[in-house]
Amino acid sequence: MKTPFSLIVAIDSKNGIGKNGQLPWHLPADLKHFREITCTVRDPKKQNVVLMGRKTWDSIPEKFRPLPGRINVVLSRRPDLELPQSVVPAGSFETAFNILESKDLKSKWESVFVIGGAEIFSKAIKFPECRKLFMTHIESSFFCDTCFPEFQKAFRRIRQDPWQTENDLRFYFAEYIRP
Repeated sequence: MKTPFSLIVAIDSKNGIGKNGQLPWHLPADLKHFREITCTVRDPKKQNVVLMGRKTWDSIPEKFRPLPGRINVVLSRRPDLELPQSVVPAGSFETAFNILESKDLKSKWESVFVIGGAEIFSKAIKFPECRKLFMTHIESSFFCDTCFPEFQKAFRRIRQDPWQTENDLRFYFAEYIRP
């Protein structure tokens, strides 16, 4: 695997990312930020890739799947997983990147964003190709049952936007790079 990629995630004050298979908060500004980051390309002929685990795929409301304007890749060990024809299935990170780097797809995408969940983040963050984190920090704790892995030792914050408040929640957007 040689392709650099980024992770994009929202975390609560205890690195929580989900509860009972869902986001435990509703922040339209974060959803808008997610869409802007994962959809923005320099070359209008290309799209970005959103790479996710099957549980994350399942957590997206059906009417929003696949995520529009992006190449959706779903990691699953289940070969019988039924996905829409436009969605790329892969059994592992290595397989996913081999498919993305193939002649058929290489010219169609610009950047790769890993979007979850916890198991996928834990694997992805260990790859040296994981170069950047786009993170929404939420001030509150939601007693989540899934968490984002420890990242502070391997990544350095390069940007932090001002605090915002929405739906009585304080949060900010930040970017981190692997030095």
